Amino acid sequence: MEGVSTHALTRLLAWLSPSFPVGGFSYSHGIEAAVEQGLVRDRATLIVWLDGILRHGAGRTDGMLFAAAHRAVRAGDEAAFAWAVERADILRASSETALESRAQGQAFLLAIRAAWPLDGLSRWDAVIAATGRPPAYAVAVALVSALIGVGEGPALTAYLHAFAANLVSAGVRLVPLGQTDGQRALAALDPITHRAAETALAAPLDDLGGRAMAVDWTSMIHETQYTRLFRS
Repeated sequence: MEGVSTHALTRLLAWLSPSFPVGGFSYSHGIEAAVEQGLVRDRATLIVWLDGILRHGAGRTDGMLFAAAHRAVRAGDEAAFAWAVERADILRASSETALESRAQGQAFLLAIRAAWPLDGLSRWDAVIAATGRPPAYAVAVALVSALIGVGEGPALTAYLHAFAANLVSAGVRLVPLGQTDGQRALAALDPITHRAAETALAAPLDDLGGRAMAVDWTSMIHETQYTRLFRS
């Protein structure tokens, strides 16, 4: 991460670590239903499924909104930030993906306020409160990344890597796969994650939206799945 201070880097590593208390381990983003339906059944199909999420689903949509929120904070543009908060909250295909994003976003900022107080955060907390909407996880991470001076490119790439890693972990538990296969999947997704970040950063907001319909479908049917380990 060229240009990122070591202090900012260690903060971002801590905040995107699986140990940070956002409850990411309890969400599968519809993968649990995809496994139940036989759509994800081994390492190869898990990689294909996560490729679709990163490039066409939440990776694309949240990536674009991450960039919008980050740029708004850096520019001090409260109206643009409020716009990103509102769009990030409503652009969810199912109630469970909405819960996944909102719950993690709220937990993330709660932990930041309690353990990592940041100068300037209260200003943006007030903007979030004025929208009447909970902060999406992507917007929350974008906000604090901008406040500590991490550029939008490194910050978004780190966020998408953490997102992919959490979903790989869900796949390892659900398929199930061995830990080595999980790492092979994450390694295969690494260049895809970088491309997804680059695409999101360059995309105009007029193109905001996703097209991962199979992912949306599995997320919806997961709501009534009889046996479930995950909340999404």
